[in-house]
Parts: sequence; structure tokens; C-alpha cells
Amino acid sequence: MIDDDLWSAIGDPTRRRLLDLLLDDGPGTATSLSEHLPVTRQAVAKHLGVLDRVGLVNVAPAGREMRYQVDDTQLARAAAQLADVGQTWDRRLQRIKRIAESIERQKGH
Repeated sequence: MIDDDLWSAIGDPTRRRLLDLLLDDGPGTATSLSEHLPVTRQAVAKHLGVLDRVGLVNVAPAGREMRYQVDDTQLARAAAQLADVGQTWDRRLQRIKRIAESIERQKGH
């Protein structure tokens, strides 16, 4: 079953970049993450809030800021959903290919 909220969150390029940064560099704050992006700290905080709501990041207080890190379990769930979608589309494309080949064979007769 596809989680539309999860995929809506992942669908945004800035949020995908935030996930990449967190995966590559480990936990970070809105301030530290905004240094790597062409958006404001406030925009980063809003994007992190979306990722938090869908469970892709965990958040904990770090002094006056919040520290975010990727939730490995939820990310694995998202990856599994993506793999399922890919397999479904592969099957659909194979069916389309068989239909097209059948039509071509019928034309040849």
C-alpha cells in the first residue's frame, strides 16, 4: 500500500536534498542544513517539519535548536514502497510490449 503523504513529502526536491544531507553528514539542525541549500533557515525548518510529520526524520532538542536525523525504519519503508511501484510498472510495461508485439505480428499476416 502506497503512503501518499510520505511520497508527497519525498516528492519535493528540497526535502530530498535535506534527506541526502542528513544521510551523508548525520544529524543536523535547520541552521546547519540551511548552509548547504539556497533557501532560508525558516524554509528549511518548514521542510523538516513536513519530513517529521511523515516520520522520515526524528527530532530532538539540541540547545536552542532542534536536531534532525533520518528515521532508518521509515526510509526503508519508503524504499520498499518505491521498489513495489517499480515492479508494478515493470509488469505493466511488459504487458504493453506483448500487446504491441502481438499487433505487429497481426499486421505482418
